[in-house]
Amino acid sequence: MILALYEPPAGLVTEARSQVVYDVGRGVAHLGPLRVEGPALVWTLGAEDQDFVAQGHEVLEPALRVEVELDPRQEWVVRCDRIDFPPGGVAHRHVHPGPGVRRLLHGELTIDSPDGVHTYRAGEAWFEGAEHPVLAIASVKEDTAFVRVLLLPAEWAGKRTIRYLDPADEKKPKLQRATVLLEEPLSP
Repeated sequence: MILALYEPPAGLVTEARSQVVYDVGRGVAHLGPLRVEGPALVWTLGAEDQDFVAQGHEVLEPALRVEVELDPRQEWVVRCDRIDFPPGGVAHRHVHPGPGVRRLLHGELTIDSPDGVHTYRAGEAWFEGAEHPVLAIASVKEDTAFVRVLLLPAEWAGKRTIRYLDPADEKKPKLQRATVLLEEPLSP
């Protein structure tokens, strides 16, 4: 399956059912057909690459495009959520049960993973695979937030997906806040 993120800057009108739209101005997410006036983020899900046409008939290039393998014998859900960190917030080394594409809304976030250390700034996007261990450290100077789309095995529907690799980290204070914006079954 192809998971791609597009960033139409001036709104969109969409009829596709296999995409998650995040209205940046309103801070809400929707699965399927929608009209957004203003900046939006759109994650498309499909078996193959799709052209994404923004308002004004402009074909956009994806900000990020990844191929993910989902077990076809399993049922899946798509979740869009937003993670907010206060200055200096840390998400201790952890994993999630499904892959996802994240996009930083504001602030700065340093991700330490087996792939290396990278600091993301507002407007940048990145991919984390299922069970991919990461340590996330937010800017000490300002609030930081990102929005993401995760593809999760259906048994994770409605559940917290973060699993800390060091059990001692589970007991440490959690300064980050996750807000689920939508969660729906993923159509085949």
